[in-house]
Amino acid sequence: MSDSALLSPESVAEAREGAETILAGLDRVILGQSELTRMVLVACLARGHVLLEGLPGLGKTELVKALAGLLGIEFRRLQFTPDLLPGDVTGGHFLEDEGDGGRGLVFHPGPVFTNVLLADEINRASPKTQASLLEAMQERQVTVLGETRPLPSPFYVLATQNPIELEGTYPLPEAQLDRFLFKLDVQRIDRATVQAILTDRRDGAPPAVEAVADGAKLEALFAAVRQIFLPRAVANYIARLTDASHPDAESAPESVRRYVRYGASPRAAIAIAESARAHALLAGKPNVGFDDARAVAPHALAHRIVLDYRARLDNVNGRAIVKSMLEAVPEVGEGLPAELADAGRAE
Repeated sequence: MSDSALLSPESVAEAREGAETILAGLDRVILGQSELTRMVLVACLARGHVLLEGLPGLGKTELVKALAGLLGIEFRRLQFTPDLLPGDVTGGHFLEDEGDGGRGLVFHPGPVFTNVLLADEINRASPKTQASLLEAMQERQVTVLGETRPLPSPFYVLATQNPIELEGTYPLPEAQLDRFLFKLDVQRIDRATVQAILTDRRDGAPPAVEAVADGAKLEALFAAVRQIFLPRAVANYIARLTDASHPDAESAPESVRRYVRYGASPRAAIAIAESARAHALLAGKPNVGFDDARAVAPHALAHRIVLDYRARLDNVNGRAIVKSMLEAVPEVGEGLPAELADAGRAE
């Protein structure tokens, strides 16, 4: 449920206009990937982290840089490699002169102290280095030598990984995957888009971006998302959809019972609800509809489902499982009053 009154139509229209301006800027930089850019913005408005998976050269880095530039916030890029240490991410203490003839330990913040951190090829770093982001992603703070320091606000981790180059990589553990609001697949672009890049962009360089938002506008957008109303009927649907990801649940479809070892955590349901709010705002609606929940569910659920070995043998992935769940779980639960069901339906 929303923690405040419903937004007025004027407030919804104003917030949507601001969000659409950001989206238009992303679409000017990243051609032919409108669904990808929309979902990245949805995650941003929901204040969540994103894992981008795709082949090299598809614009993942440019997308993250453009997002930070359009929002007018600080951006840092960190290339993850096998020899990267946790201190290279969080920062650490160095022995320095204190000016009075003595020497002491002084903390130097690492790249994580920023607004947008691009964790490039995150699966190339060791598990110990990957784990250095766990506290930052969940609590938005960093603890070094027993001292906790808050991170700037807003704080996003947008990480990339290559789905085919697996030599010398360390798959992200479930606890790390669960901290990403979305996992988005970056698909190849069509030939018309390739032609547009060749004719309009020398050396493929994207156009320069200028900030279309500032701190105050961002906070206004975040506040608008928080005010988007989540009807009880839609909350019920999200809960039942998440429950259906567990093989021992009554509502689990056959694909879940056959291929899933562990279902999604409650964090997945929260991720769907919050991102559905942002999706509804982009659609110009003051409340979340079933369609908003269904639109974001594959991106929030697929990477949180732990598959059995049979799934790999039968070439079944998490997105196929979520698709079967969306087909099997009805929008309206049994025994739900008609007026509550109607409240969740989008106009």
